[in-house]
Amino acid sequence: MPPAKRQPDQAAPKKVSPTGRSEREGLLGGDPRAQAGDHLTTAQGLRLSDTDHSLKAGPRGPSLLEDHHLREKITHFDHERIPERVVHARGAAAHGTFVAYGNAASATKAGFLSQKGKETDVFVRFSTVLGSRGSADTVRDTRGFAVKFYTDEGNFDLVGNNIPVFFIQDAIKFPDVIHAGKPHPDREIPQAQSAHDTFWDFVGLHTEATHHVFWNMSDRGIPRSYRTMEGFGVHTFRLENGSGETVLVKFHWKPIAGVHSLVWEEAQIAAGVDPDFHRRDMADSIEAGAPLEYELGLQLFPDSGEETFEGIDLLDPTKIVPEELAPVQLVGKLTLDRNPTNYFAETEQVAFHLGNLVPGIHVTNDPLLQGRLFSYVDTQLTRLGGPNFSQLPINRPHTEVNDNLRDGMHQTAVHTGLAPYLPNTIDGGGPFTTDGYVEVPVLVDGPKVRQNPVSFDDHFSQPALFYHSLTAVEQVHIAEAFTFELGKCYEQAIKERYLTVLARIDTALCETVAAGLGLPAPSDKPVTHGDVSPTLSQIVAAPGPITGRIVGVVAGPGADLAGIEKLRKPLEEAGAVLRVIAPQGGILGKGKNKQVVERTFVTARSIEFDALVIAAGVAESPDAGDIKAQIMLLEAFRHLKAIGAWGDGAKVLAGAGISGPGVLLGDSPDEEFATSFVAALGLHRVWERADSVMASQVPPA
Repeated sequence: MPPAKRQPDQAAPKKVSPTGRSEREGLLGGDPRAQAGDHLTTAQGLRLSDTDHSLKAGPRGPSLLEDHHLREKITHFDHERIPERVVHARGAAAHGTFVAYGNAASATKAGFLSQKGKETDVFVRFSTVLGSRGSADTVRDTRGFAVKFYTDEGNFDLVGNNIPVFFIQDAIKFPDVIHAGKPHPDREIPQAQSAHDTFWDFVGLHTEATHHVFWNMSDRGIPRSYRTMEGFGVHTFRLENGSGETVLVKFHWKPIAGVHSLVWEEAQIAAGVDPDFHRRDMADSIEAGAPLEYELGLQLFPDSGEETFEGIDLLDPTKIVPEELAPVQLVGKLTLDRNPTNYFAETEQVAFHLGNLVPGIHVTNDPLLQGRLFSYVDTQLTRLGGPNFSQLPINRPHTEVNDNLRDGMHQTAVHTGLAPYLPNTIDGGGPFTTDGYVEVPVLVDGPKVRQNPVSFDDHFSQPALFYHSLTAVEQVHIAEAFTFELGKCYEQAIKERYLTVLARIDTALCETVAAGLGLPAPSDKPVTHGDVSPTLSQIVAAPGPITGRIVGVVAGPGADLAGIEKLRKPLEEAGAVLRVIAPQGGILGKGKNKQVVERTFVTARSIEFDALVIAAGVAESPDAGDIKAQIMLLEAFRHLKAIGAWGDGAKVLAGAGISGPGVLLGDSPDEEFATSFVAALGLHRVWERADSVMASQVPPA
């Protein structure tokens, strides 16, 4: 029922935006919430003649308390910041659209999933977990993957991570694991890192964390970009279709660009050279017309009452169901193609909540999920100043709201009527309840206890499954990560304790890490893990899309500019970006083949590029042996990236000692050269190049 009408003696504030624009002016002149007018004013709309000098008693006198502009300007500045999130403080976001494939109706009646071709606006925030807002993007950490769907039936928030399992099984331990992972409270270091005593003390004592730790120590902990990062809903949810039938589900986000990560040295360099590496990549890609794309997948399980599948407890958030046992059914496509206008108003003020559900989607008794249902609302009350955070523009539903909630700090709605309660007769009885969200009547029964089911006690078989499902090079990376992280701990007992955990996963892995730490390896017997799951490996056998990838072409005054332009065409047709690197900035050449120098040897670093190419004509330049350019090439080579050259550009590579797998040479950047280069990019890395290093490091099978 619509709100009660105002009486003749009643009025409300004029319909103007926060910046004083009327609704009509907004329709004619753009977003009504944007700044209005060309003149500087106070918050009250008073035009100002000066904002550089405070009001004083004479040019050398004291400032006067009556200076209203000074007080307003300083007061607002003093309160510009709100408390950052305790976790997921470091984030970046984008707007986009989700389009349903229409094949989910048998599982859920949620309209945004079940109706073919249905378009739904979304806002997606990616983030790290441990670091503060000022930390680096490329630290080894779990990434948040939070999606707000503005559906016709209300907002639905799918608040997940890039890792499908979590450290703990019960939300009551969440403060503990975060306190352990955060910087030590005496020195406030290390920032945004798990490589310290308190973290490894906690996860060594709470072995339920082992599965998540292995994912974090794998390449998944240092993604190449948000574009190449999987997402997971982590928990098991319940879906209900139009006939009232239910199934259990795990949500998956599959990046169309494939899954791809940094190597460790590359991540460390990026943290120093460009701490905004991931957010810059996303914003630049969207601006360049290369949107981020993902498909939403459902892993469905019978809702038979046991809430298990193939012996796996679906309520345990530290467990996965391998895709070989339950295939992921793709049900829609997410496209992120619009950058935020204002970081604070959108990315910082967006408020997610797992309890933001729509008909057809329900929660389960996962004890971590149950605690999150409380925590997400509670934290916004402090961060966003009261209970009305849902009225902030980024959080507003794109459907009608008549919630009967009143008042509170920052109330921006102007409610009518006299009876904000139900039932009532004064306001005509409304608003009325209708056929909206109704919880599935699942039977709840049992004694009040503080304990987990016995099925939660298996802490090692799934991390062993994950480790043994990876390729040899990925296993080497895990061994190196454990050696680095535990090597940063000071307490010997903590290192020794975690070696006993590794011994339960794989003997050779434990021996490798123990040798790196200079400690004896425990003799505990590894667990049995069952069949491996190849889908857990990131390394692909066939080239994938290269949309959003960046190729640097080293050029100079004598470079083959026509060849650069020839190479640019197939790369851009495939969605990649070509950037010219030269000794100095400016423009190379004239006419149709002129090239704008986007990076110089001073401003470029290898981490920015997915591949490098040396143009013909560079070898004769006096800058061909520039040490900065050589370091860039050697780093890219060491980080297993594709490297190419045509013509005498091959001499530059030879001078740097670069040869072997993934080094593509040609007389010109013709079709054959370009095709080979695009294919090499699509494989993410040149893993064969790592063989000589691996030979002495890989544990025997």
